[in-house]
Amino acid sequence: MRFHLALVISILLPGVSLAALPVGPEVGDQDLSPFYRWDAALPDKPGIMLREEPMKRQPEIVAGQSRRILYSSRDVRWDAGIVPVSGALYFPQGKPPPGGWPLVAWAHGTLGIADSCAPSWTGHTPRDASYINKWLQQGFAVVATDYQGLGGPGPHPYLIWQSEGRSVLDSVRAALQAYPQQLANRLVITGQSQGSGASLGASYIAPSYAPELKLQATIATGLVATFPDGPVAAGDGRIHGTPPRLEMLRLPGGSLADDAPAPEKLVTAKGAKLLAMVKVACMPELTHYQRSLHLNADNAFVGGSKQITAVLKPVTDMPLARFPAPLFLATGLADRTLSPYHQYAAVAALCVAGNPLEWKTYQGITHNGTVNTAFADELTFVQAVLAGKPRPDSCGSLVIPGKAQPATKGILYNN
Repeated sequence: MRFHLALVISILLPGVSLAALPVGPEVGDQDLSPFYRWDAALPDKPGIMLREEPMKRQPEIVAGQSRRILYSSRDVRWDAGIVPVSGALYFPQGKPPPGGWPLVAWAHGTLGIADSCAPSWTGHTPRDASYINKWLQQGFAVVATDYQGLGGPGPHPYLIWQSEGRSVLDSVRAALQAYPQQLANRLVITGQSQGSGASLGASYIAPSYAPELKLQATIATGLVATFPDGPVAAGDGRIHGTPPRLEMLRLPGGSLADDAPAPEKLVTAKGAKLLAMVKVACMPELTHYQRSLHLNADNAFVGGSKQITAVLKPVTDMPLARFPAPLFLATGLADRTLSPYHQYAAVAALCVAGNPLEWKTYQGITHNGTVNTAFADELTFVQAVLAGKPRPDSCGSLVIPGKAQPATKGILYNN
């Protein structure tokens, strides 16, 4: 069977060294449209635009152009070589300024692992689309990766920042290569929740992986990253424990060691229903399905929460290091998805590593609400960095947050 699978892969994806890349419905592969399936030889390097086409416009995004893109990236989880990755590219209205529009690379939060969850296919959530539009209105072009395996072949390496970071950087390379007159090599990377790990991961590897990119600033909100060598122990960050749907996404998504039991061996009969669902459905459906089955970590996984935690790799762990560009971090103090204390632990670790950074906290703002609430401060930060102005450093005045607050009502997306 293994021989036949490798033969099928080599036929469907010529030019890719996919001896170890899992493919097929079991890892979330779906037939979306011919655009997402690359049947020619792939280039021998990452960051090359393979194809593009117009995208259907979203009401929240007012763009001069909206393009669906497919580009080359390098797989790091399965050592599969060059793989195709999909995403979207947006240009502001009007003519570009001399030298081109500066470029924002957006890293999205958790949507699922099935191909149909790719935002270039389904459209961005209204929350994310509104955020993208804010950058467009300020004269920035935006490139938004789907990440490896969302839309493209193989698993989506969910929360694996080394992989997601490459998807981000290679989307930037492809955009700059395809539109050298319209886009400037002046890069801001920003991401939320899952995307905060991708944003920090891209920034961390940028000097070695993509040294030609001129990274100006890094933004991360709803911080998921963990720093085991940091000064504060963060715990798992989840106020009510990790929802089983998120752990289910990790089972086909590369968080198991290659010699670990198959995902089906790690779930109960009730959990098996959710595991089957994550391969075809996205977060709204998964959330509803989990609640309808009254699932938690103890009844979804064999051996309960402790056993599944023990078998999954700590993929959000990052080393203490100096980052190559100034950091802006933001936390909603009503965040009940990733606790404010968990996020404080990440900020404290980045400070200990010697990173000058700005950390903003927002009263009554939730995990979802932080994305757009923080934008005004992010813009001020980025404009100051681009102008070469000094920015305040929060590391000398960190305040430990208390328990998550009630959410302020009447704020868009603050649910």
